[in-house]
Amino acid sequence: MSILKRFTLLQDLYLSLHLAFWPTFWQIWSTPSLLLRPREVSRIFMSHAWTTLGPGIDGNNVELKTSLIAQNAYGIVLDLGAGEAHRSRNHTTCSSHIKGHGHTAKYLDTTRVTKYVALEPNILMHDEIRRAAETAGFNESSGTLLLLSCGAEDTTSILTSLGGYQPVDTIVSVLTLCSVPEPEETIKSLATEVLKPGGQMLFFEHVRNPFAYVAWWQSFWSPIWALAFDGCVLDRPTHVWIQQVGGWASEELTGVENEDKEHLFWHRVGKFVKAT
Repeated sequence: MSILKRFTLLQDLYLSLHLAFWPTFWQIWSTPSLLLRPREVSRIFMSHAWTTLGPGIDGNNVELKTSLIAQNAYGIVLDLGAGEAHRSRNHTTCSSHIKGHGHTAKYLDTTRVTKYVALEPNILMHDEIRRAAETAGFNESSGTLLLLSCGAEDTTSILTSLGGYQPVDTIVSVLTLCSVPEPEETIKSLATEVLKPGGQMLFFEHVRNPFAYVAWWQSFWSPIWALAFDGCVLDRPTHVWIQQVGGWASEELTGVENEDKEHLFWHRVGKFVKAT
């Protein structure tokens, strides 16, 4: 593993700091109590960085997301991180976990999707997520859009917001499960309680690299990365945890074509269908 690969995250961090440091600093200056809420500072930082980086990043994975989401999502769709991140395997100058603004919505077919439930704890992104969803044909006035500020781990609030026990047909997770609290328990709860029998879980996540020496560097960088980017860690075997839930009628698990096997952001793409 080359030195460049080991330290490639420094380039991402530098660019993000260049874009977001001063706007974040001035918000802290005007509201000093933010210093007592480091997670909120991290979210503010991400929101500012995305303002510049966001418009061009979604295009890096259009083909993959079209194949995964547009061709499969149906019914009530729960988007676990409506402000999702994107990183192309050929794109190394933009932060891989700067949250987006509702890009998943544009991949949804309004003739197949009856409701878009957008989950995003970072309320600083809600206005843009709402605008993106409306552009894609989903809005709150018609009942086709539900925007929630709870996290993926809060399955009770998700189900309550849907009007009681109303499990969803499709769960979409795009570079989101890397930052949820208690990920194994959260994944299990989502699969067993929130996803209806016969429903599907579609995911595109960066995960723990299978090579131990690469995984070591993922673990090395994770505390710094998590501090800057709202809790995102690099070394979670998310795809393994999803498989271990069990109860799947079918499992489709692939990688990203031509992705460097030693990449610190090593991805897995999956379509898991729950048994009826």
